[in-house]
Amino acid sequence: MSLSSESLKRALRHPFQYYDRVESSSDIAKAWLLQGAPELACVIADEQLRGRGRGSKKWHNPPQSALALSVILRPPPEYASRITLLGAVSVYDLAAQIGCPSLGIKWPNDVQAHGKKLSGVLAESIWQGERLVGLVLGIGVNVRVDFRGSPLQGLAISLEDAVGRRLDRTELLRLLLGHIERWYRQIGSAHLHSYWRARLNMLNKRVSTAALEGIAVDVSADGALLLRDDAGRMHEVQAPDIRIHAADGMA
Repeated sequence: MSLSSESLKRALRHPFQYYDRVESSSDIAKAWLLQGAPELACVIADEQLRGRGRGSKKWHNPPQSALALSVILRPPPEYASRITLLGAVSVYDLAAQIGCPSLGIKWPNDVQAHGKKLSGVLAESIWQGERLVGLVLGIGVNVRVDFRGSPLQGLAISLEDAVGRRLDRTELLRLLLGHIERWYRQIGSAHLHSYWRARLNMLNKRVSTAALEGIAVDVSADGALLLRDDAGRMHEVQAPDIRIHAADGMA
């Protein structure tokens, strides 16, 4: 079944807007949020030209190849920082549900299979003065992106390559939104943090940022990475890019 407004109407329970092609689904979702969109409404695109990642990263989701969606959420302000964790575990659960092997989460929110990136997650908040209006959770998942011959060949992977079969993107969206809703109902629980922590794949490994290198010891209650340098000093890291050192190099 191809991804379309008609297929999504049959599959999804929550309001959505579907587009064949957009610059950024999150920009559309932000405008919809400010217009009063309900919680768990989402913007879905077949092709996204300028998806956003951490820092200033941009990416293009080619048509018929990925999941590109932005979900509107209105958590209590004290739990806003957990939305990124929620996105990561929701994608993780989707991949696990369809039988994707060798899964892990590279801190803070990159879901990986066989050490290669399956998805990207970015939560963006909207404030009016000191009032949190809501958040937009943007998610991109590689479904059948062909990375052969590209600079990402050794770094990224698609779900279909990982599981070895054709997948229905409409069904994947239905499953993913179900996981997002389930975890959102638990946003204030300690279980979300502990579940996310247990699936991180760099704890007790040597990692480095642009400024630090050491052992990733743990994560804090708000999701920061706790790194112990070679002098034994502890650092709380929020850097967007973490490299994991392996026996034969870095990932």
